[in-house]
Amino acid sequence: MPSALPDGDPAPSDGRLPELSLATLSHRPFGLYLHVPFCSVRCGYCDFNTYTLTELGVDGASVATFADAALRELDLARTVLGSGPAVDTVFVGGGTPTMLAAGDLARMLHGIRERFGLVPGAEVTTEANPDSVTREGLDLLAEAGFTRVSLGMQSAVPHVLRTLERTHDPANVERAVHAARAAGLQVSLDLIYGTPGESLDDWRTSLAAATALAPDHVSAYALVVEEGTKLAAQVRRGDVPAPEDDDEAAKYEIADEHLTAAGYGWYEVSNWALRADARCRHNEGYWADGNWWGIGPGAHSHVGGVRWWNVKHPNAYASRVRDGLSPAHGRETLTDEQRYDERVLLAVRLVDGLPIDDLRDEGRVAVAGLIADGLVDAPAALRRQRVVLTRQGRLLTDTVVRRLLGLR
Repeated sequence: MPSALPDGDPAPSDGRLPELSLATLSHRPFGLYLHVPFCSVRCGYCDFNTYTLTELGVDGASVATFADAALRELDLARTVLGSGPAVDTVFVGGGTPTMLAAGDLARMLHGIRERFGLVPGAEVTTEANPDSVTREGLDLLAEAGFTRVSLGMQSAVPHVLRTLERTHDPANVERAVHAARAAGLQVSLDLIYGTPGESLDDWRTSLAAATALAPDHVSAYALVVEEGTKLAAQVRRGDVPAPEDDDEAAKYEIADEHLTAAGYGWYEVSNWALRADARCRHNEGYWADGNWWGIGPGAHSHVGGVRWWNVKHPNAYASRVRDGLSPAHGRETLTDEQRYDERVLLAVRLVDGLPIDDLRDEGRVAVAGLIADGLVDAPAALRRQRVVLTRQGRLLTDTVVRRLLGLR
């Protein structure tokens, strides 16, 4: 089952935000995230806030009515943010957003454009299961203003997909990529490594299959066994082995070597792009402490140091927005200490790194030792005065962060 939401502080029913938070909107990029919680089946490893259609009743939460509920929350966002900023990036995630009709995805994007406007060259992405897209649907999305599709490939090896309980046919990834390209969309492929039973050669096969399709962008994430998932229960019973740190480290190194040789450059620990303009700008907004509003059940938002999260169940979400209330379950105002910690945590994951001058004394003192241990790039630190991770440092990001924060 999906993980539980934090409690936080009570969120005002009208969604209002402090004036100091709103003041940041004029000088930072602004993104919108739309969470579509529907899946045809729930994969055994997934703890995202997703629901199969048979799990939901008819109290306003359905594929057919979701776009209307999302547009109501967009109305709330427009009221709270005032004239607000034009939107730099839109990301439709899930779940499987393409379980909605392409016309509904287009209608939600039109609603964003109507209420906020999109900056010239705005990035607009939807996630998709390779089995859930058609050429006609992708053409409609491109005509509506979508610019990217992120396909959940995960693996090219059938037995790995079966363990993950992914239902798509590996051959459909190629079909979906070609259809997206024909529609004029950029393509990102998402991969997972470390699945129980996946060999190093299996992982090489998946990487080779992915790069043979020449996507603009590749994400590769280590499998994490989340409590409460079916996979966690299988591991606990001994039905499948738990992922091993050494195996996942070896697979990360294989991925970086393969993707680099294929012309992709890493720009965040788990993300590689064929060109600078192929990076996921929406995610870069998260990593750079940007502002975004999350639409949909369980979606998280952040504006000017205030973070909030919506109620999780689609029925509860639909009921609140139908009544004109904020769907927020709770929120928190980050302290200066929390914001500093998060800045260090996120910035060091990026290829541009973190300016050494932004670190407190304990962090600046730690840099020399991190260079000596091969975790931080010496030329970047000495010539550019920035903390940039080496490949070994990317494998030990948590260790680097702890040392920069003086927590070793």
